[in-house]
Amino acid sequence: MTALTPFHIAFPVDDLAAARHFYGTVLGCPEGRSADTWIDFDLFGHQIVAHYKPKAAAAESAHHNPVDGHDVPVPHFGVVLEMPTWEALAERLKAAGTSFVIEPYVRFKGQVGEQATMFFLDPAGNALEFKAFADLSQIFAK
Repeated sequence: MTALTPFHIAFPVDDLAAARHFYGTVLGCPEGRSADTWIDFDLFGHQIVAHYKPKAAAAESAHHNPVDGHDVPVPHFGVVLEMPTWEALAERLKAAGTSFVIEPYVRFKGQVGEQATMFFLDPAGNALEFKAFADLSQIFAK
């Protein structure tokens, strides 16, 4: 695997103060530049930007796809972490009282692509997945 460059993603939130608390305090992401309508965060070396968007009059229905016996929310984003960092984040989220969509667990245990994963929502309802591989060569394994 070659060295990766940071990715950038911008996503909607309906409460910038709640986003600032969740990403900055709960997840521990350092804050970068911000304005009245957006906030940059450093998510494990990647640039994510929370952009203010008022709640829609009619919320879209959530979509899920089955993966390893769980309903995975779509869309979602996140980061592949080293296992000790993933474990520490899982404990941090549990201590913060985070409600998980999918509790932290090891998916595909004993199979190709075995990985630790967890899913949760930010205050605006954006789904996040954080995962880790004991063997990083399994990230694209078939």
